[in-house]
Amino acid sequence: MAGESIASFLKPWHDSLVDPQRAQRATLQRLLEGYSRTEYGARPASTVEEYRRAFPAVTYKDLKPYLDRVMAGDFHALLPEPPVAWAMTRGTTGRSKLIPMTKADLDERTLCGPRALLSYVSRTARYDILEGYDLNLNFPSVVGSMAIQGREVPYGYSSGIYAKYNAERARLKIVPAQEEIDALGGGVTEEDWERRFELAYERAKDKNVTMVIGVTQVMIRFGQFVKRRFGVYPKDIWEIGVLIPTSIAGIQTKYRPALRGLYGDAAIVEMYGATEGLFAQQMDEKPFVVPNYDTYFFEVETARGTVMLHELKRGEYGSLIVSTPTLPRYRIGDVVMAFGGDYFRCIGRERPFAFLRYLLDTMGW
Repeated sequence: MAGESIASFLKPWHDSLVDPQRAQRATLQRLLEGYSRTEYGARPASTVEEYRRAFPAVTYKDLKPYLDRVMAGDFHALLPEPPVAWAMTRGTTGRSKLIPMTKADLDERTLCGPRALLSYVSRTARYDILEGYDLNLNFPSVVGSMAIQGREVPYGYSSGIYAKYNAERARLKIVPAQEEIDALGGGVTEEDWERRFELAYERAKDKNVTMVIGVTQVMIRFGQFVKRRFGVYPKDIWEIGVLIPTSIAGIQTKYRPALRGLYGDAAIVEMYGATEGLFAQQMDEKPFVVPNYDTYFFEVETARGTVMLHELKRGEYGSLIVSTPTLPRYRIGDVVMAFGGDYFRCIGRERPFAFLRYLLDTMGW
């Protein structure tokens, strides 16, 4: 029964991979319907070509005036419905940004969030993993709130928001509870993280922890903390079946040795996500991610012009442009590379010599 339920849950994703072009057209039409109910998106477009002409690719800076109006209560400036939360970026490439989440947007994220885990469980028949706990090492889901049209709308880090809602959607048991993490505050100093790590260790040390899902760097820092504070590695405490790391390039190359050293023989199943959405995840044993064509619209700016992600040729790379329920044609700042078929990898941020940096990392230089 569990296998049938998981197969049904994964079916929309798998169906979209049969004909990515058709799936992307359907996704675009759904997104355009939402955009048409906003001031920013009230532009005539029905085909990919018309969409590109009507909606130039934009950055956060370009959308900031509209986002400011949303924060002031005028949500129709950019969104088809009011935001239910705001997700903070971690500010790794500059000042932290605030990305609005609507109910429809959050619903779609929580559909994509469990796919990496459930795909692994399904293909390996490791259903026992679902019976254990997910070690919750995520950022706070609530850091503060904003008063918008007389109501308080929370903001926090996307990894914490994902942990809370994905656990509910996939019926996972997480330890510690996200509310306990939130109660420790939103600080990101070394002392703040040590308090979170201490909480995670104390709550989970006697639990059957079978998985860890979250930010790669935090997984590594927690493992180092446990060794430094308690003299053992996570692999000495728990029999973890799977790690689902995200939020950085090089998971299967640069960071794999560290994850294995700390967590043992747990499978490493990559998920490619950001504050703006959950875009792809590993589908099988190949160390690449496969896009969520049924949820997001993907384009890539390459040396030969802008093409659809599924049109990217093997070995070709470029800057990713995503369209989400809240962000039309958004330049997310990541460089992606095709590895044949539906297999891709984020190879780094959009900056000079991104491809060279990727090559050096994969060669261990």
